[in-house]
Amino acid sequence: MSLNMIMRAVLASLVAAALASCTGESPRKGESKTDAAAYNMQLGVGYLKKGNLPVAKEKLERSLKENPRDPNVHTALALLFERLNEPKKADMHYREAVRLAPKNPDISNNYAVYLCRTNRSAEGVKRFLDVASNPLYRRPEAAFTNAGVCLRSAQKDSEAEQNFLRALQIRPNYAEAAYQLGDLDFGRGRLKEARARIDGYLGAFSATPDLLLLGVRVTSALGDRLAAERYARRLRVDFPESQQARELPDLKSNPG
Repeated sequence: MSLNMIMRAVLASLVAAALASCTGESPRKGESKTDAAAYNMQLGVGYLKKGNLPVAKEKLERSLKENPRDPNVHTALALLFERLNEPKKADMHYREAVRLAPKNPDISNNYAVYLCRTNRSAEGVKRFLDVASNPLYRRPEAAFTNAGVCLRSAQKDSEAEQNFLRALQIRPNYAEAAYQLGDLDFGRGRLKEARARIDGYLGAFSATPDLLLLGVRVTSALGDRLAAERYARRLRVDFPESQQARELPDLKSNPG
């Protein structure tokens, strides 16, 4: 999962938070500002996902005025200002969200993603590791994996590898960590190690499109066309509508 994909997951979580805070209907006269703020945040995040930044800004700023102490509103505004290429405002809102909810690991995780996206990897990794050690966070394996992705983007592959391994120690069936580890091996030219990781994971747990496509690439690089075609066939059959299936290279079937 890239940092951009993580940010899309943050948007999805904000939508869920907004929906949990209100009925999804326009607030009626006499309802609280908190309800109105949640409704406007829901609208603002929706417009943000669609790329309608002017209307998203209007709705989110209205939500902030109605409930300035909601950390989710500040996170949504931070995402907006990232899109608007206003990093100072984005950072300000992320920091305010963390200040308002210092013990909320999801809020801290969101800020850590931003720090990594803006090449502040040391700060981002520290926050991810703090999140992983937070007893309130239910998915420490995800935090360790995010730290590894951040370290990879900073070209610190050995440290990244250790974090992916920590994630798999916590949850051996965590596909994203397995994929990242295999992709890291592939990128470092450790083809046999990458194949062993992929085969070991797929032999025990459910396949994902990312792992199957990586299997195609690794076995192709090893010159094992039969194995590459097996991975490719499984990807086409199990995940025919996936982006990974569309990315498959053209492989000639071995006549044998």
